[in-house]
Amino acid sequence: MGAKPKVAFFDFASCEGCQLQIANLEEEVIGLAELVDIVEFREILTGKAPEYDIAFIEGAITRDVDEKKIKDIRSRSKVLVALGQCAVSGGIPRLKNNNPSLDNVKKMVYGDKYNMPHLDTYPTKAVNEVVKVDLYLPGCPINNKEFLRFVKEISLGIMPKLPNYPVCVECKLKENECLFDLGQICLGPLARAGCDAICPSNGVPCEACRGTVDNPNKNAMHEILEKYNYTVEEIKRKINIFGVDPEVKK
Repeated sequence: MGAKPKVAFFDFASCEGCQLQIANLEEEVIGLAELVDIVEFREILTGKAPEYDIAFIEGAITRDVDEKKIKDIRSRSKVLVALGQCAVSGGIPRLKNNNPSLDNVKKMVYGDKYNMPHLDTYPTKAVNEVVKVDLYLPGCPINNKEFLRFVKEISLGIMPKLPNYPVCVECKLKENECLFDLGQICLGPLARAGCDAICPSNGVPCEACRGTVDNPNKNAMHEILEKYNYTVEEIKRKINIFGVDPEVKK
């Protein structure tokens, strides 16, 4: 891709918190700008470019117009990265798909304005359900240090890799007390690490905002549930919060 790849950021249905994580790098953004040529990034600059070496996509696809836009971006990008859980799996916006009627969802949210022309009756999709995704950087929001590593490795022609072990590993390294012992349901045994166990370290149960590991130890999870008298259904309700779906690639 050359010495200084052209990088762009785009947002769809999301809170844009992942892009804010990048903007919040502050001084480190300068180092990032020395490594790559940021040609589009609505959060911090104006400008457009005809093509990109790396396109980072934040947000889920929730409208027909979004699907057309992401296909156009894909056609002009050498590498496309799903940035954050909304892009990776559909995230919070994907919860609406659980409702049997998307028209009812619109009515609940928009009331008597639900028929406004820009509001499609369209199921929420992860980016890879519409176009080919080359790399995934999960999280809600992303870890900006992990983002920097991704950019550096891609720029050097190295394929970045995500941790493929559960959050429990990071908890044990930090010598945290297990939240199951404190009477809380935690998805740490299933969730993909890489967040430095930030939630459990602050007494908040993991909700798998980075999705699950590729081959979660389901037997171990069942043993934990039996030990603490919880059900599989309780786990399923929690793991669906961030759009985690076995049909969607992580």
